[in-house]
Amino acid sequence: MDALFASTLSVFIAEIGDKTQLLSLFLVSRFSRRAPIVLGILVATLLNHGLSALLGAWVAHWIPETVLLWLVAVSFIAIALWLLIPDKNDAEDSQLLGLGAFTATTIMFFIAEIGDKTQIATVVLAARYDATFWVIVGTTVGMLVANVPVIMAGKWLMDKVPLATVRITASVLFIVLAIVTIWAAYQPV
Repeated sequence: MDALFASTLSVFIAEIGDKTQLLSLFLVSRFSRRAPIVLGILVATLLNHGLSALLGAWVAHWIPETVLLWLVAVSFIAIALWLLIPDKNDAEDSQLLGLGAFTATTIMFFIAEIGDKTQIATVVLAARYDATFWVIVGTTVGMLVANVPVIMAGKWLMDKVPLATVRITASVLFIVLAIVTIWAAYQPV
């Protein structure tokens, strides 16, 4: 259950103010039906984070545990620093919008997540925890919990959330995960 909790919380916090949240806001402004957008996010996240978690589990299989824990800790610190950089929405001119809400959302979210901090976090979390399924579930739930309110409440919610504070909080969370991981590296097995 640690993997589920850590994955959900990490992705939820990392997603606040992220480009995919901005993409959610953009999609809601373009399509009247919200359900296809939510389903598109679900499918894209399951595919993207599923592949990422499998990569993380594969990496964990080949790297010695003590080295892996240090790599994971350094990765958490890198993600913490990355979270401090604000994202921007670059989906304004997408030709995918003509494909409909579900297909456009699925493709745009999948592409937006490639190389994104939450995708990297998913790889790292899967490498950290021997619970690939729970990491996939947790990161997917975290993605939905962060984006569905934006889809439902739209711009009003985005105006109320202090993004700088959230980015700093998310960064601190990843630093804490790094510290816990380093501490685990020194614990007897």
